[in-house]
Amino acid sequence: MNFSLYIAKRYLRSASKNNAINIINWIATIGIIVGSMAMFVIMSVFSGLVDFSLSFTNSVDPDLKVLPLTGKSFLISPEQESQIKGLKDVAFYSKVAEEQLLFMFNDKQQIANLKGVDSIFTKVSTIEKGSFAGEWVEPGTVQVVVGGIIAQKLSMGLMDFNNPFEVFVPIAGKGDINRLEDAFRKEVLVPIGVYSVNEEIDAKYVFCDLPLIQELLNFQKNQITGLELKLKPEVNEANVVAELQKILGNNVIVKNRAQLNDSLYKMLNTENIAVYLIFTLVIIVVLFNLIGALIMMILEKKGNLKTLYNLGTEIKDLRKIFLLQGTLLCVVGGLIGVVLGLIIVFLQQQFQLIMITDSLAYPVKITIMNIFVVLGTVIVLGFVASLIASSRVSKKLME
Repeated sequence: MNFSLYIAKRYLRSASKNNAINIINWIATIGIIVGSMAMFVIMSVFSGLVDFSLSFTNSVDPDLKVLPLTGKSFLISPEQESQIKGLKDVAFYSKVAEEQLLFMFNDKQQIANLKGVDSIFTKVSTIEKGSFAGEWVEPGTVQVVVGGIIAQKLSMGLMDFNNPFEVFVPIAGKGDINRLEDAFRKEVLVPIGVYSVNEEIDAKYVFCDLPLIQELLNFQKNQITGLELKLKPEVNEANVVAELQKILGNNVIVKNRAQLNDSLYKMLNTENIAVYLIFTLVIIVVLFNLIGALIMMILEKKGNLKTLYNLGTEIKDLRKIFLLQGTLLCVVGGLIGVVLGLIIVFLQQQFQLIMITDSLAYPVKITIMNIFVVLGTVIVLGFVASLIASSRVSKKLME
């Protein structure tokens, strides 16, 4: 057995004759355990909040979305559709077209996106599950499903035939405009349902049948603003993107869910890094206790160290004793802290101990990555702290 490791384990298990040193050792151990536990719990909470935040955009955003590289729309031929349908990694694809337009109801106005979708859209997106009133749009009709915020701002209800729900589409052209009819094309829509996902989505989209918006925008039958795809589980996303680019050419760009919400993902990643750095600083402060405890241990064991040195043990091996002792303490403390953190997070998942509202529990998520990050951080910083403390063992100390 390695000599330094054997002595380090003996020192780690045995209590000191000096109660003050024992107290300092216990403070250092408890600090490592509590710091590791707190870091893991907070990172698990943040992981839960990330999933909770992204769950709203996941209701609308597909796995992949094809967008025009330039302009607002692009053409897709039947041959291209057939090739996309034949891709083994694609479960469903849906053609969509959307435009920001002016809506009016009972003399109230609201700007929102009218998004035309085909019959496959509900298999690509889970937005239909957010409907809390009415039904989803039927193909070949002027029916629409309205966001809850839009319905609230316009004070509108479903199937209100006394107050028409109108959309105004700008008419392209040149010259002076003398009448409203020359500037906008008006269409009366029939609100058939109301959905609610989150405030941003609820205030942004009005869903209709795809041919309706194509007619309003003077699009061709195969002209769309986007192609949304749902992938099969456990597929290589990069391969699908490459195949889509090969089929559709270089006039389109393919984005995944993260790229569609790049600002949101950047914000969440920045916050995650900030949380990690804050708790890393807490761990560093806690490890000052470890440095102090190891230095006190070195001073207490000075007589034993002199004996070992006189017997031929090198200074580097003596230093290694306390380096290994401090590192082992961090490994044990980190493991205990992570286990306690796992228990706390598991209890929150199962019994919803802490609530945000009366019906919404604080979201938490257990990930392998968080476990390795916490253990890695504690062990690496503990190693550095132990290295600093063990450097006090020198020839001068042996004199």
